[in-house]
Amino acid sequence: MATNLSTDIMYLAGVGPKRAELLKTELGIYTLGDLLYYFPFRYVDKSKFYKISEISDDLPYIQVVGKIVRFQEVGVGRKKRLTAFFSDGTGVMELVWFKGLKWVSKSLKPNVNYVVFGKAALFSGKYSIVHPEVEPFNPNATNEYVPLQAVYSTTEKLKSGYVNAKTILKLQQNLSALIPDIVVETLPAYLIEKVKLMTLPEALRNIHFPISTSLLKKAQARLKFEEFFYAQLGMLHRKSTRYLKVNGNVFAVVGDTFNKFYSQNLPFSLTGAQKRVIREIRRDLGSGKQMNRLLQGDVGSGKTLVALMSMLIAVDNDYQACIMAPTEILANQHFETIQNLLKGIEVNVGLLTGSTKRSERVELHSQLESGQMHLLIGTHALIEDTVKFNNLGLVVIDEQQRFGVAQRAKLWKKNVNPPHVLVMTATPIPRTLAMTLYGDLEISVIDELPPGRKPIKTTHFTDRKRNLVFGLMREQIKQGRQVYVVYPLINESEKLDYKDLMDGYDSISRAFPPPEYATVVVHGKMKPQEKDESMQLFASGQAHIMVATTVIEVGVNVPNATVMVIESAERFGLSQLHQLRGRVGRGADESHCVLLTGVKLSNESRRRMQTMVSTNDGFEIAEVDMQIRGPGDMEGTQQSGVPFDFKIASLSKDGQILQYARRIANDIIEEDGTLSLSKNSVLKHNIEKQAQDKISFGQIS
Repeated sequence: MATNLSTDIMYLAGVGPKRAELLKTELGIYTLGDLLYYFPFRYVDKSKFYKISEISDDLPYIQVVGKIVRFQEVGVGRKKRLTAFFSDGTGVMELVWFKGLKWVSKSLKPNVNYVVFGKAALFSGKYSIVHPEVEPFNPNATNEYVPLQAVYSTTEKLKSGYVNAKTILKLQQNLSALIPDIVVETLPAYLIEKVKLMTLPEALRNIHFPISTSLLKKAQARLKFEEFFYAQLGMLHRKSTRYLKVNGNVFAVVGDTFNKFYSQNLPFSLTGAQKRVIREIRRDLGSGKQMNRLLQGDVGSGKTLVALMSMLIAVDNDYQACIMAPTEILANQHFETIQNLLKGIEVNVGLLTGSTKRSERVELHSQLESGQMHLLIGTHALIEDTVKFNNLGLVVIDEQQRFGVAQRAKLWKKNVNPPHVLVMTATPIPRTLAMTLYGDLEISVIDELPPGRKPIKTTHFTDRKRNLVFGLMREQIKQGRQVYVVYPLINESEKLDYKDLMDGYDSISRAFPPPEYATVVVHGKMKPQEKDESMQLFASGQAHIMVATTVIEVGVNVPNATVMVIESAERFGLSQLHQLRGRVGRGADESHCVLLTGVKLSNESRRRMQTMVSTNDGFEIAEVDMQIRGPGDMEGTQQSGVPFDFKIASLSKDGQILQYARRIANDIIEEDGTLSLSKNSVLKHNIEKQAQDKISFGQIS
């Protein structure tokens, strides 16, 4: 049987059936290729030997040559430990084992020279290493002591099956000998020369067994570039293919409806950013190619207005348009906002959610099929098979990361010709993440707030300063303003969270007693009717304070609300804190966001609070969020997932490599959009392989 990267890991020397089963279940390593691409998470420097007298607390790992003077066993049963007193002539330290005591006492002998490696800790005035690496010292075999030694992640189950980090290193050594026979170069020679990259076999050998720091860096650079490059090339190739093959409806005119709205109904002058984005959208809509554009904009930046003006262009060209929102609250909000904006303009707007009555649905379906209804706003209800459009020309998807790809595909298929697609998000996305999540979309950014909006003043208090917060709330209510108090109901079934919310409501009601103050509560366990009643009381100004969970994160727009108090703010992610803060500051008055936390905070929580206090810039916040939590955990991306399994590249740390890889990929696609040139045959083969078993959803963002 020929050995290649797909060969079962069981057949590698040193593995066998039992170890193979452990590697498969614990680490997902099924093949030789999986092991080869199982990269070290750090490297330890074994080039330096220390004297025991030189050891200090600030050394990460140490390597010492010496002899075991004597052994000592202490304790009984599970609490038994073995201590070896180790001397190098300059001092004595302790080597301690809690497991494998019999094996250690049989294997290691007093008065024999050993090399000891591990992390030293000071305990009762003496340095000790727990479970050290111990090897016989051979002064003649200097090449055994590799300057940089790879360290691999492992699990308790693997360790109990005698597969520790050192075992994995040994398996990598066995595999490394096969690299010349099983590894085929994945980039064309012209590209390796142009970018000045290490070859793939060299890179894989040096990532596991680096001879020097400089060679390790070159190996890492090659492998990171390749991961980013193929991710970008695949997306740009799909985008190029779509542009060549998928024609879009041509919206040739900007007509009476749009112009009447612009001249008579525009609530305020458009910002420069809004004008720029509308120009970009108009260019797409008239190009004859299907638009596939992401619209990013901070909370309150005016994305809905841009979306409405885009939909009016569709109406002027005898097409219908729709907006799909993730919640009924947000769908209702869009419906009310758009109806108010369109007063006096003959555009028929409908609303379709799970709560729409059957009789209303029948009428709505009829108007939709006949073309009498121009704009439809709704939730997932829009993708039901019974919803049929007469001529759907533009689809707007709000907070699109909350919808599954298959759901978006259903909406896209509701017209013979694919409609133009505009996806919106109020979750600012760092440039590197946007290039990876949405690399096959055109991206527009609204990076200005409408005129008259003042920055929200954000402060951080601990629970001890609660009276100061209550004072601010009373002062604002006295001026006729309103207040949100939000609790972190992370999971509706968590009794503790629910208790926090209701206890908070009780304490607010005591501090702000009726009839002088009116307080409402909103949470996910309420019936929709009760929730709507509470929201309505607050929106109309009859209630001064709304105590709520994060159901208000999206979709509640009360310009008179000027204070957002976030309880237990340390339990929220940065992106969610920023979204909640965006519920205030929607009018012309100065607004306040108060972050209330416990006294003891982790370094990460403290950094989140400092970031919120120091900036209102959503993109800056998103960058910090990605640095803290990594791209896969960022708010809004976890549901949809980062679509590439990067083994070594990091979106939060390797942004420059990503941008360079995209530039190179873009140059190749501009020269050879279909990758049909012979010099690009290996590239075409690899992106086709990458796309296998994946549905192409490029057309539906």
